[in-house]
Amino acid sequence: MKRLENLLTELHRTQLEKQTRRHFLLDCVSKMGGLALAPLLFGCDTNPGVPKVQGLQLSDRDLNPLSPLPPPYFAKAKSVIYLHMAGSPSQLELFDFKPELVKYNNQPCPESLLEGRKFAFIRGVPNLLGPQSNFAQHGESGAWVSDYLPHFSKVVDEVAFLKAVHTDQFNHGPAQLFMQTGSPRLGRPSLGSWVTYGLGTENQNLPGFVVLTSGGKTPDAGKSVWGSGFLPSVYQGVQCRSKGDPVLYLEDPKGINRDIKKTLISSINEVNKAEFEAFGDPETLARINQYEMAYRMQIEVPNVMNINDEPEYIHQLYGTKPGEEAFANNCLLARKLVEKGVRFVQLYDWGWDSHGTDHDTAIDLGLRNKCNEIDRPIAALLLDLKQRGLLEDTLVVWGGEFGRTPMQENREGKTMGFKGRDHHVDAFTMWMAGAGIKNGSSYGQTDDFGFSGVEGKVSVHDVHATILQVLGFDHEKFTYDFQGRPFRLTDVEGEIIRDILA
Repeated sequence: MKRLENLLTELHRTQLEKQTRRHFLLDCVSKMGGLALAPLLFGCDTNPGVPKVQGLQLSDRDLNPLSPLPPPYFAKAKSVIYLHMAGSPSQLELFDFKPELVKYNNQPCPESLLEGRKFAFIRGVPNLLGPQSNFAQHGESGAWVSDYLPHFSKVVDEVAFLKAVHTDQFNHGPAQLFMQTGSPRLGRPSLGSWVTYGLGTENQNLPGFVVLTSGGKTPDAGKSVWGSGFLPSVYQGVQCRSKGDPVLYLEDPKGINRDIKKTLISSINEVNKAEFEAFGDPETLARINQYEMAYRMQIEVPNVMNINDEPEYIHQLYGTKPGEEAFANNCLLARKLVEKGVRFVQLYDWGWDSHGTDHDTAIDLGLRNKCNEIDRPIAALLLDLKQRGLLEDTLVVWGGEFGRTPMQENREGKTMGFKGRDHHVDAFTMWMAGAGIKNGSSYGQTDDFGFSGVEGKVSVHDVHATILQVLGFDHEKFTYDFQGRPFRLTDVEGEIIRDILA
């Protein structure tokens, strides 16, 4: 132990005291440049935790960017569970019942719906495709839900539907980025990153933003959908696994115990703190926090991410199978994480593309199978949160990145008799439940074929503004200065959807 401490002391001395002429000149040039750039970079900075002058005494927020902060305004929710169905489920088979589609099934689509429109794959004049599921009204709210979701239909009074959401991105990657970051281009912070930046997290032994994936693949847009963009990287999502070790390299290597590791991290972070004092780079603070978080996570994560000790009735409720990487397991983990104070939990389930080019993407086969995977776990999540009193301050969001067309995709030579729908940006369904949400409600309506919203149309920015409102933020004032101007999640748009707020 003494030898290790001596080595670390020598490393510290070498980094901070041993200067060559080249180091001296480089240091002078960088500091002169810093003096010139300081008014540009920090002159309008309103970000907490980043000192504007070198040598400023660091606050608790500086040293721990994830320390909890109160919301600026009254908040109904203190945590979020976001369920993203990557690939986009068909609203016309699940929630948006259209009897006219049944009536005109397999008839040519009216050209008025096609004029001036662009689709990802449809060419020519396709036929209308009636719903492949059977619908019925459920609950006191009388919400239409298909027989693809028998368990969810029993908890339908807990949710608020948005029936006329629209987007302007019809390819998966850009649409997923738009839905999760407010922009179809790379480089913007994700919704979860904004929330943890603004509120921190209540459990300092766990990440503030946790990501769980299922379906065998990550979303088409990759890990950028939970990235921190131009925010400090400490706010990006931490991907955990529901099978095997939840985080890679969680255990110490042989010969390294926690005392040694604590000494090592403390010494490294002394160098990092000195580096921050010299240059003021907020990424250095992120590095400090990540080292210390990793140390604390070794104690907390194995317990929180273990579902083996859950009682049998909980496994029956969710349909969980310990040891598998499945959506059901992730729903149970989401409940455990918010129960432990994690601020934002994002679940991505891949495999919802429904083009009808094969069995897995057929609207009447593949979609039904995907619904079987999520139906029970989602209903269980809502029931479990409610019985524990967690639904009162947890917001649950469900949706894809766009919708599905009311006409058959019909790519010649590729359908082989399977039925499918193309990407659709004009109208799709999302729902929210829990804190701050008017349960048993529905907002928005589409036309007789489910092609376009005819009332209550809402945009992706509107959805984001509403989520931030429930968390206690004014989306127009919640900003971060970058490249000389303030940025916000909703860009220059967004209206709060007040009709679904309690």
